[in-house]
Amino acid sequence: MENLKHNEKSMKMVKKSDKVYAGAGQIRYFDICLESAKGAILKDLDGNEYIDLLATASAMNVGHSHPKVLAAMEKQMKTLLHYTPAYFYNPKVEQLAQKLIDVTPGDFEKKVLFGNSGSDANDGMMKFARAYTGRKTIVSFVGAYHGSTYGSMTLSAVSLNMRRKMTPLVSGVEYIPFPNTYDRKENESEKEFVDRYWGYFENALNTYLPVDEIAGVIIEAIQGDGGFLKMPQEYMDRLYKFTRDNNIVFAVDEINQGLGRSGKMWSIEHFGIAPDILTTAKSLASGMPLSAIVGRKEIMDSLEAPGHLFTTSGNPVCCAAALASFDVIEEENLVEKSRKDGEYVRERFEKMQEKYPVIGDVRIYGLNGGVELVKDRKTKEPDSESASKLITYLMQNGVLMITVKGNVLRFQPPLVITRDQLDKALDTIEKGFSELEKGNLELADDKKIGW
Repeated sequence: MENLKHNEKSMKMVKKSDKVYAGAGQIRYFDICLESAKGAILKDLDGNEYIDLLATASAMNVGHSHPKVLAAMEKQMKTLLHYTPAYFYNPKVEQLAQKLIDVTPGDFEKKVLFGNSGSDANDGMMKFARAYTGRKTIVSFVGAYHGSTYGSMTLSAVSLNMRRKMTPLVSGVEYIPFPNTYDRKENESEKEFVDRYWGYFENALNTYLPVDEIAGVIIEAIQGDGGFLKMPQEYMDRLYKFTRDNNIVFAVDEINQGLGRSGKMWSIEHFGIAPDILTTAKSLASGMPLSAIVGRKEIMDSLEAPGHLFTTSGNPVCCAAALASFDVIEEENLVEKSRKDGEYVRERFEKMQEKYPVIGDVRIYGLNGGVELVKDRKTKEPDSESASKLITYLMQNGVLMITVKGNVLRFQPPLVITRDQLDKALDTIEKGFSELEKGNLELADDKKIGW
């Protein structure tokens, strides 16, 4: 490592871990073993510090080890560590369910169910959509990432390694091209672009996707692992109207993009739409294992127990962490901070784009987004090698960042990151682009980095 200390302790732990931890559970980036974290700063076993631009996959919106969250968890642990809500009641489950009902979009009666991960929440979305409508088909989008259980993995269409050796998957899921605005043709108006992508959907409806068999449509209003792509407003409006006209459940996955990440509490709020079902996890309990489905009462009442329950769901310690996380988001005004800081970050990246041709597109929404690296702006050919070189340089210089789709830089720091920390990280990124352009960056070895 260039500007960091030695990494002997990390490397020892990496070698031990590789002997016992199965590779299917880890996307390899760097041989770093993290020991502690506070706010937006990570520290490894060797004492090296990093500015965190990942927030453990958007699961630490209120920052690492926030004292209010830790205090709430400690207090709860002293009274009731866990007893499953599958059989009995506990007050933390009711309190958090009511909080989610209050803060999610939609002026209608709602109910909530808890789980352990975003994956099981999206499995539940499938169950409820089918139970409520009596239909079978779920529509998802190319580029979607909804989880790794069999149901949520089936909903996903972002990685071949989520298919290889594991088929057949869950039946009854169909995929539609996501309206990727970076695919907009030269001189194509926004309306023409939306018409073109809506045409792909209509073609499916006319050839292989019967409308009267569709139970639900699930979307990420802003795709995360698919490259940080925001759905155009007009397409979203057409999609929502289509579901209203045909009695189809409209579900939104807010697991990656919710809880202030995009500059709104929920990414769907950018569109002025209230979904029938909303799923959330990750930052819900500051990285503790907790997910939630929030849905219209009549939809959530369409299944009986044990249709969607888990022994460890609704853990009171996790619920306490979630309630405290909501307090932090509100008290520290993190949604508005995300919006303002996001504007600043977008301007910085756009200035870099003017200077460095390798930057093909900048997509920043709040403290959240992707920077697409290309070999040629005209052809838009992805440049995964440059992206890997750049994030390696950043790691070596105290900034932790990863890629999605191989060539898109993933920018998702904790929302509590300070302006000084942001500036230091952005300055390091800009220096990295300068070194990349000069041909000074190399990969440490020939190992594949990332997805």
